[in-house]
Amino acid sequence: MEKVADIASDIGEYIRQQRNTAKISLRQLSKLAGVSNPYLSQIERGVRKPSAEILQQIAKGLRISAEALYVQAGILDLPTGGPVGDAIRADAELTERQKQVLLDVYESFRRENAAARPAAAPASDTPDTAPAVKNEESA
Repeated sequence: MEKVADIASDIGEYIRQQRNTAKISLRQLSKLAGVSNPYLSQIERGVRKPSAEILQQIAKGLRISAEALYVQAGILDLPTGGPVGDAIRADAELTERQKQVLLDVYESFRRENAAARPAAAPASDTPDTAPAVKNEESA
């Protein structure tokens, strides 16, 4: 039961942060999302845990991805991507759209490099580099 309360509190805090970043009042978001003002207030305070449908409406009102809210609410698992992806997602200066574009570009570079990796030997295994290091050390 305590874990459910933590999730509700986390998603509520996240929605409040997104709303404040977007400079939208609670009443404005309520109208944009089609969710009653008291219910939205309860969500932000962690009193209520919203359904996926309500999260989708709130995301639409905030103009962020519903997936971001689903991850925060524990409905979806956090996407992988390591520390770079985590840093992009955590940056409060970026909009959700900007974050998604950066993550897409980053992942496309990773896929491209992974595809090219078997054809090229890693730099640490190159025979020319190892002797040069040993010669410098022995000098």
